[in-house]
Amino acid sequence: MTELTIDCGDILLREYRMEDVDAICALTQQPAILEFLPDWNATKEQRLDWMANYELVENKHFLQAVAEDGHIGDLCLRLGIVLKETGAFIGWCVTGMKDELPSPNREIAYAISRDYSGKGYMTQAARALIAYLFENTDVTELNAVALLNNISSNRVIQKCGFIQYGEIDIDGKAHLYYKLRKSEWTGK
Repeated sequence: MTELTIDCGDILLREYRMEDVDAICALTQQPAILEFLPDWNATKEQRLDWMANYELVENKHFLQAVAEDGHIGDLCLRLGIVLKETGAFIGWCVTGMKDELPSPNREIAYAISRDYSGKGYMTQAARALIAYLFENTDVTELNAVALLNNISSNRVIQKCGFIQYGEIDIDGKAHLYYKLRKSEWTGK
């Protein structure tokens, strides 16, 4: 099976690789990512273990399910955001189950380096992942959440066509809660 790569214009979404570990570790140390995604912070050793034993393995299972019948169940897909011009790993865009959300609870989540934020890359990546999921899997509804004060993330979610359904408490913090249904998705 060839590596999944999605051309998004200025960036590519592609499957995680072992050599991404250092970049992921560096990104998780950036203040905004630490603030908004503290659970992503891990030691390099932990990240290497997750990458080798869970993330890469589950990506293969996800893509195998897509190739077979599109029924992905609760599998996760983890894609890196790579700048086309340089090949630099600048962020991630992932999909998986969010236990804190009501069913169906598949979400998209993402982060991008502070050095590349505000350039539209995150919206390009999120839209590409949404299109991939709606066009290649049995997913009919996606969720997204963002802390109230995460203005950039809330803007990306809204630009992707998600509809706000109110607030939800996750780990004692208020998040805006959004849904996007395949039937309502325009691809814009």
